[in-house]
Amino acid sequence: MENFMELDLLLQQIRNTSLLEWVAVGFGVTEVLLARKNNVLLYPAGIIGIVCSSFLLIHAKLYAETLLHGYYLVMSIYGWAMWKNRSSSGASQISRSSPKDQRITWSIALGGWVLLYFALRFFTDSDVPVIDAFVSSTAWAGMWLLAKRKLENWIWLNISNVVAIPLLIHKQLILVSFLTLFLFVVAIFGYLDWKKELEKKHEGYNAI
Repeated sequence: MENFMELDLLLQQIRNTSLLEWVAVGFGVTEVLLARKNNVLLYPAGIIGIVCSSFLLIHAKLYAETLLHGYYLVMSIYGWAMWKNRSSSGASQISRSSPKDQRITWSIALGGWVLLYFALRFFTDSDVPVIDAFVSSTAWAGMWLLAKRKLENWIWLNISNVVAIPLLIHKQLILVSFLTLFLFVVAIFGYLDWKKELEKKHEGYNAI
């Protein structure tokens, strides 16, 4: 009986999902599928989804998540430019993180977690500052790696996703939590696809 009531509540929440949330989810799905295919069009799709999601997150008082989406917007513009840049300073092809990249990634993740926690704890009415800050900081790290077209971006994005799912359910953003679960699954395949493409490129170099 209890399970039936929970399912009924879930269906009711889905039926009450706003048009804005449906639009955000639609473009979020499009973005991650294009990312898996290593297609630069992920960025314009992502920008539309980011703007829609930001309004939802502000309403839910997930302020670090909102800041995360602001960062997503900046990194989407930056990543779009980097992916289109064919020079040595660009990110026209998939590669692995260098030791320098790894140091920057960890600095973004850990430093961002501490800074966001204190900002949320002392300057907002957030009731989940530790988790909200963690989800945001690890996703920041993943987005930076995605803009650089680094294979490891999928790992960091999924660290964020796996913690974000229960947080979003707690905040009753049911459809967005389903989207995040979907992103988690696609990110696994994205990692495998990018890894396979990277290995093919190395095999091609070795054959020359």
